[in-house]
Amino acid sequence: MSQTVTGFEVHDIRFPTSEQLDGSDAMNPDPDYSAAYVVLRTTDGVEGHGFCFTIGRGNDVTAAAIEALRGYVVGRPAPRTAAHLTSLYTDLTHDSQLRWLGPEKGVMHMAAGAVVNAAWDLAARQAGKPVWEFLSAMTPEEIVSLVDFRYLTDVLTPEEALEILRSAQAGRADRVAALHAEGYPAYTTSPGWIGYSDSKLVMLAKQAVADGFGQIKLKVGGDLADDVRRMRLARAAVGPDIRIAVDANQRWDVADAVRWMSALAPYEPHWIEEPTSPDDVLGHAAIRSGQPVKVATGEHVANRVVFKQLLQAEAVDFVQIDAARVAGVNENVAILLLAAKYGLPVCPHAGGVGLCELVQHLAMFDYVAVSGSKEGRVIEYVDHLHEHFADPVVIVSGNYTAPTAPGFSARMLPESIAAYSFPEGPVWRARRAEKEAAS
Repeated sequence: MSQTVTGFEVHDIRFPTSEQLDGSDAMNPDPDYSAAYVVLRTTDGVEGHGFCFTIGRGNDVTAAAIEALRGYVVGRPAPRTAAHLTSLYTDLTHDSQLRWLGPEKGVMHMAAGAVVNAAWDLAARQAGKPVWEFLSAMTPEEIVSLVDFRYLTDVLTPEEALEILRSAQAGRADRVAALHAEGYPAYTTSPGWIGYSDSKLVMLAKQAVADGFGQIKLKVGGDLADDVRRMRLARAAVGPDIRIAVDANQRWDVADAVRWMSALAPYEPHWIEEPTSPDDVLGHAAIRSGQPVKVATGEHVANRVVFKQLLQAEAVDFVQIDAARVAGVNENVAILLLAAKYGLPVCPHAGGVGLCELVQHLAMFDYVAVSGSKEGRVIEYVDHLHEHFADPVVIVSGNYTAPTAPGFSARMLPESIAAYSFPEGPVWRARRAEKEAAS
């Protein structure tokens, strides 16, 4: 008898990262890394965990959006196959009344992604495999069936996607073995938060090199003179052979981006990330053509359609997927196939609680079953909050170690959920008490 989803729990979990300025950048100076978190439970006791990443206020709104999807999940057979997972993804993203709130963007779309990702965690756990291996073991036909090709067929048809996947079949087993042996290249943003002092930046940049990272990233966009100084310090700290990416977090208009990056260009930035609004496809194209530094974006791109347009417009050099921004694994598979069609490397975003844990699976799937390459590809790494997860990422010599535990590495420890639940978890009660005592 097939198992059924009987439990659906939603939690508002927040970490007070703003107190140390971890995660700070020019657009987001005081983030509290947060997760609108969902747990699915089945009649046989198997759980699936998923979440949306936010930076504090509004996490309750996202949690409410996840709760609005309960009726599509509870009472449903526990997903086990590509067909089950696609059926759930379609139901969540095609509800006409909920879709109206986007369509296919914003809080409701992210909420669908949290539930979809929890379903993938559940299915992979039942299969006894990590998500990257569970997904990579599917046939090309099954992988294609995961994708909603509506709005994509002018540039990518199901037949073209099948051809990409079939051409990558040779060597799959060798690439799986390579991941287990070598892992997947990482870069670290940990030295580069904009609120850090110069001395902390230099210390952490040197430490990153000592730890084996071949690339670091700095946040920019507050003040040009400050950014030039920080870039000069970072370059001196890491030397000429380590890549330094920079990230403006949507801070600039087009002309500002061109001026700023022209000034930073002598220090050889590897890319400029999110130079302007994530919705401004033509603005990204103008920035790419107007200054010498390559352009990366994607962590705030709302859906597969905007990614399609960025690729069509030759507006980016690096595609940056986010595991929790679009509607989960299914839509990210579509974006990976689009990137493969255009021959661009995918360098996932992972700056946030739990995002490293999730996105490593998508990058490893891409290597095994889609692109077949690690060339020019790296996954972001930040060293915050991994201790709250049951299967945290493991970095060895600047590489992500391939996950071996079943699931999506998404399960947060019960004691962390209890402690950091907002607003009544003990961590937040204690902070309220401190503020009241101080006033």
